[in-house]
Parts: sequence; C-alpha cells; structure tokens
Amino acid sequence: MLVGALAPKYLLIRAPNPCLLKGSDAVDERGHVSACGWPTSNDDICEICGFSITIPLGALCSNLKNCLENPEKPLYGGGIVVNPELKEGLKGWSSFGDAKIEKRGDENEYIVASSRRRSHDSFSQKFFVDNGKFYSFSAWVQTSPNGNGLVAAIFKTPTGFEHVGWVDAKAGCWSMLKGGLDVNYSGPVELYFECNDTSVDIWADSISLQPFTTEEWRSHQDESIEKNRKSRVKLQAVDVQGKPLPNASVSINLLKPNFPFGNAINKNILTNTAYQNWFTSRFKVTTFENEMKWYTNEPSQGKEDYSAADALLQFAQQHRISVRGHNVLWDDPHYQSRWVYSLSPSQLRPAVQKRIASIMKRYSGKVIGWDVVNENMHFNFFESKLGWNASGAFYRVARVHDGRAGIFLNEFNTIEEPHDGAAAPAKYLAKIKEIWASGFRGPLSIGLEGHFGKPNLAYVRSAIDTLASAKVPIWITELDVASGPQQATFLEEILKEAFAHPAISGIVMWASWTPQGCYRMCLTDNNFKNLPTGDVVDKLIWHSLTLKDFKGTTDADGYFEAPLIHGDYQVTVTHPHIQGSSLTQSFKVTSMGDSQNHLHFKVTV
Repeated sequence: MLVGALAPKYLLIRAPNPCLLKGSDAVDERGHVSACGWPTSNDDICEICGFSITIPLGALCSNLKNCLENPEKPLYGGGIVVNPELKEGLKGWSSFGDAKIEKRGDENEYIVASSRRRSHDSFSQKFFVDNGKFYSFSAWVQTSPNGNGLVAAIFKTPTGFEHVGWVDAKAGCWSMLKGGLDVNYSGPVELYFECNDTSVDIWADSISLQPFTTEEWRSHQDESIEKNRKSRVKLQAVDVQGKPLPNASVSINLLKPNFPFGNAINKNILTNTAYQNWFTSRFKVTTFENEMKWYTNEPSQGKEDYSAADALLQFAQQHRISVRGHNVLWDDPHYQSRWVYSLSPSQLRPAVQKRIASIMKRYSGKVIGWDVVNENMHFNFFESKLGWNASGAFYRVARVHDGRAGIFLNEFNTIEEPHDGAAAPAKYLAKIKEIWASGFRGPLSIGLEGHFGKPNLAYVRSAIDTLASAKVPIWITELDVASGPQQATFLEEILKEAFAHPAISGIVMWASWTPQGCYRMCLTDNNFKNLPTGDVVDKLIWHSLTLKDFKGTTDADGYFEAPLIHGDYQVTVTHPHIQGSSLTQSFKVTSMGDSQNHLHFKVTV
C-alpha cells in the first residue's frame, strides 16, 4: 500500500522475467507451490501497493524421491565409497556378521545380504574419518520380495556405534536412505546396515559418503540463507517522463520479517513487566508451556478452567504475537490426569471428543497451528485403549473444529537422536501416511521438538531433507539445548542450521521463564539480562532476521539495489523533484529462490 495520500498510479511495477515453474511443480488448494520437493509460498509473490508480480522460482531441489523402479546415481559420485555402484563386483565390500553377500543384477548391479540370523548381519565397508568433518551419507535400499523393513545405516567406531540414517525399505522398489555424521575423532570406522526383521534380505546400491570441512559446511549454510531467506530488490526512481533520477536518497526499513521465530511463555509473564518488555521486543510467535494442556484445562472431569490460557492469549493478541496451540492431546500416559487414566475405552472416547471440541472451538481462529496428538510415535496411551487408528480419528475431528489453523504432529528425537528409531524421519513419514490412510483429508504439518544435547548437524540436515519429501510445512516447535559449558555454542549451531534449511517454516524455542528456572534452557537471568544463550538469540534476530536500514543513493540510471530478508518494508525516496521532498511507500518481499533474480520496480514522481 502507499503511505499517505499518494495514489497507486505513481508506482509502476516491472517483472522482467516470467514465472518459471517446472512440470513437476504443483499448486495446492491454498495456493502453495511445492517445487522440486520443497514447499514454497504462492510461487514467488512480491506485493507492492496492492499489486502482485511473480518472479522466477529457483528452489533448491530435493534429491529425495519416492520408491523407484531403479536407483538413481550416487550423490557426489559416491564420495569416498569404493565401488559405490557395484560395477566392480564386491570390491571394497565385506560380509558383516554372518550374512552371505553377493552382487546381483546385470544392467543395474547391487549388493545383497542374505541368510541373515541377526539384525546386524549385512555388508560393510571400512573408512578412515577425520576429526572436525561433516559426513553426508546416502544409499538406495530395497528388501527381498518376502517383506518390508526399517533399515538403518550404522558406523562401528572404536568407541561404539553411531546411527547415521534410516529408511522404510520396501520390496520391489528402491528407497533412498539419507543420513549424516559429525565426527569428533580421527580413525577407522566401518559402515554396515541393520534390519530387525532377519527374514528379509537387504539390498543396496548407489552408496555415497561425502566429507565436508567446517568451512564448507558453514559456507553452504550462508549460501542457503542468501538464496532462500533473502531476495535482491532493484528499485529505479524515475520522473513522470520516465527519465531516471540519479543521486536520489533511498532508505529501506524492515517493518516485520516473514520468518516466524519465537519462544514459549507461561503465566509468569502476565505479572512481570520486565519479562514482558524483554519478550515482546524480540518475538512475534509463541507457545504456551502448559496452559493449553488437558491436565491444566480439566484437572477434574467436567470442571474446565481456561483462565490462564485466556489471559495469555489476550496478552499475545495485544502485542500482535501469533500463538501455536499446544497441545490438544498427549499420548504419553504419564501426562494424563488421574480421571482420564482411569476411564474405560467406552468412557474415554466421548471424553476425548469433548476435549477436542472444547479447546479447538474456544480458540479457533485465534491460533496459527495445533499440536493435535503430541508424541504419538513414542507413546500410545490413546491407541492402546481406542485402537491403532485413534490418532487418525482425532485429526479428523480436529479439522472439523478448526478448518484454518495448521494441523501438526509433534515429536521428539526425529532430528536430535539418530539412534532413536521410534521417531526416525522414515517412521515420521509413515505416521503421516497412516493418518491419511485412516480417512483424514487435508494438509498436515510436521512438528519437530528439538530437545538437543550435542547436535549432529549432518544428521539434522539429512533428517529434514527426508521429511521435506512429504511437501508439508515443517516447524521446530520446542527448541532447547541441555545445560552445559557449550550450551550457547550448540544453540547457535542448531539455529543457523535450521534457519538455513529451506524446508523449515518456523522456529519456536522452549525457554519460558519462571523464578525457579527454566525447563532445560534459560535465555536470561532473573533480572532479564541476557545469558550467553540469550545473546545467541539476539544475534539471530538482529543479524539474520532483521537488518539495519539500507541507505544509499541511486546511480546514474536511477537504480538502487539491496539484498533484503523476506518481510514487510517501507522505502523512502528523497529528491528535489519530489513534491514535499520525499516519497514513502510500503512493499513486501517474499521468496525468490534464486538470489541472482531481481525484483524490479519503479518509483515514478
């Protein structure tokens, strides 16, 4: 929109290139484009003065595919893997455990482990890894025709075993296993595969292990941020005859960044002005720590209490802070009220339906997303009483009561712990398919809690890559790091890795304050002075999510160019030929995908 009384006719918008979409791209019912496996918004729309233009889409394409008839070529040509496509027989490969291994195939060769008696009986290859490097791993995996199975890739090290990735392997087609490993030692390791179902043979092809230095890894993060979180805007100031205005002063001010970045809060904020001031100066999205959970809202059957949640929602609305609804139901039996735990299945079903309707009707249109069933890959309280497809039924009911907010699964250890197969990316995708198969119709979103110790960034990246193949929004919903001397360092590493990944749609940290301390991570002391973790958060906010005003002058052709974080902006152009000496206009910058493409617009005076 224009600021003041200036008319829209004074602004001309020029898009020098047409919108470029690949044939595989699709637009869903909300107008969202899924390009090359990455979810993006409304193609690439920049709105200025109420007009919209589309600009070329250069999304980073995912290497992940569905189950394929033939495997694709190994990433990075196989990296340091010897004989990655089995073109040289079994060169470089050995039997691990008691498996029988052989090469099969004519046009497409692959390795097979059969006669397996233990889960780890498979094939292996040895490597020497270097301290401080990041290793990206991938392979195409299939099981024998007699069954499917969850297959893990594991490195045997001098001190133990490191899981690097998982895949839900199928018989009759090839699935991609993608993983990663951060190495903090130098020495020998041995790669092997594992499947608990020993009745199936493990097949593998196009196996790759590619090392990256710390500098290379960080460079990729920086490049990804520039490409996926920023766009280059080129402004031209011209007079009414279309002649350029050189030496015009230009000032561009970010009003609001697009990327949702926030932190949890609890009822302590309602009575603490210092807490309020610290929080509202930083965050525009939040989650209530406990105030929307069933055991808080209905501690005794039939006696509902939403007073704390109502007060927190009012506070958030007053400060234009978006709220995620957390959570409608929690599948962990330890977090059920006694009265819920004691219900029979015939009593539990209507109680659950009443709970879903009660909270979701109350806050429909007031929250941006719902964690409908929390942690239903690690726990199964409701499924154990109401049947294996209980979650699917809950999601169907939830969508009826709120048809606009994002509907989330929410789980821990999907990106935090490579060894936890219960919520591995492959299992997460299988859970989404299970909910859809149960009759749920509509989009789902992925919630990744993100309760970290020491992060394995290579695994984090590979896990998000795998999840991105679902083409649904992905949020990190409860990010924190365990206490320790490197807590702030680890937090910074995780935040940058997540912010750099194009599939991440938002981040909420789990660091709400109480006088007695925080869940695992505080950002301030009790006087609301930043701790080192708070300084890390401010660094992200002020250096990545926002920016100082861009100021400069137009060149001889009237142009001024700047790389801008996606968000809402004001631009002020000052020149003697402008009536009143300056012209101020508002505009929005959203995803361009390729930072080399430019959004061009003219300011005519």
